[in-house]
Amino acid sequence: MSEPSRAGTVGRSLELAGLERAASGPAATAGPAAERSSGDPRSGEARDLRSRPAREGRHGTAPGAVPDRLYAALDLGTNNCRLLVARPEQRGFRVVDAYSRIVRLGEGLGHANRLGEAAMDRALEALVCCRDKMRDRGVERARLIATEACRAAENGPQFIERVRQETGMSLEIASRETEARLAVAGCASLVDPDANGVVLFDIGGGSSEIVWLDLRNRCGARGVALTRFIRAWISLPVGVVNLAERHGGRHVTSDTFEAMVNDAREHLEAFSLGRELSAAICDGKVHMLGTSGTVTTLAGVHFGLKRYDRRRIDGVWMDDEDVTAMIERLRAMPYEERVGNPCIGADRADLVLAGCAILESIRRRWPCQRLRVADRGLREGILMELMAADNVWRRNAPHRHRSRSRKQQ
Repeated sequence: MSEPSRAGTVGRSLELAGLERAASGPAATAGPAAERSSGDPRSGEARDLRSRPAREGRHGTAPGAVPDRLYAALDLGTNNCRLLVARPEQRGFRVVDAYSRIVRLGEGLGHANRLGEAAMDRALEALVCCRDKMRDRGVERARLIATEACRAAENGPQFIERVRQETGMSLEIASRETEARLAVAGCASLVDPDANGVVLFDIGGGSSEIVWLDLRNRCGARGVALTRFIRAWISLPVGVVNLAERHGGRHVTSDTFEAMVNDAREHLEAFSLGRELSAAICDGKVHMLGTSGTVTTLAGVHFGLKRYDRRRIDGVWMDDEDVTAMIERLRAMPYEERVGNPCIGADRADLVLAGCAILESIRRRWPCQRLRVADRGLREGILMELMAADNVWRRNAPHRHRSRSRKQQ
């Protein structure tokens, strides 16, 4: 599941007249080499980067050490604009900065098939904050993607060009296939090592991705390598924003909720290997893995957190009965109570039941006994693929081997 892609790099050396210039770097995926170009839209200047070697970090890199380089991943979705800045470590990476803002870029998209001016202005404001964070941190490698709202809107490409002109940032409109693969890469470390399969789902604002990881022959593979075991995937053209806009999200009756469940479930019938997945689940050792604001919000409410705490939620296991109770508790909450809940708030109060409905449709189609909650996903997948493409961990492998050898002596 790979495709040509563009990855933007932002660094202090690219400043011009106090504004940031975005340059494209090597593709983050294992697919064909990407187009690599750089330029400032205000000056018309362009530079070819194809002959330039990858830089090893501002302070150099000792032989066998993890490069001292900052990476960034940006996800502009239908509902949120989110950024992660991280530094690779011997096992994975450490987040050094993060940003998230609800922008509702896809607001009204289902009615007009266009991004609205107010929505684009909100997204641009958030993107400027992201650009400044990357510039101030000295990020050298990044991938900046836009998802369903920009894919579906007829003026999506024009908005991407406006972003480039006004911020210097080059965003790519990622395909649904890429989005599904990145979700797997980002959540791979939460897969049960004894599982024969995983039903991974990512409930977004404008679409929802479902992936079947068939792990019966994985032979010890882990991490990003698990993307090789994607047996099938589907992207539903329903997310929390467009589903709530169609059916209403504030005052949701039982009939309204069932209508939302059926709306989402109809799209699941297009999953070509649905029956084979059902058979694999019946054989046992298949669990669900949920990544999205929906499932993490629901888990926070279920555990009665006074304030959302990622450390309490990321990686938590829930039994099927717990998930049912979690959804029923949310359905019983009036809109005002949802607004007042510290894990939901006003920004999500009109969307959370649409997320419950999408989750319920998946559970009814493919019932699993266990669900693992992931407060990670697409951005983490981008970072993992960028770092893997740069061989940051492979470069460190001999160093770790020598360390182990000395300890054994």
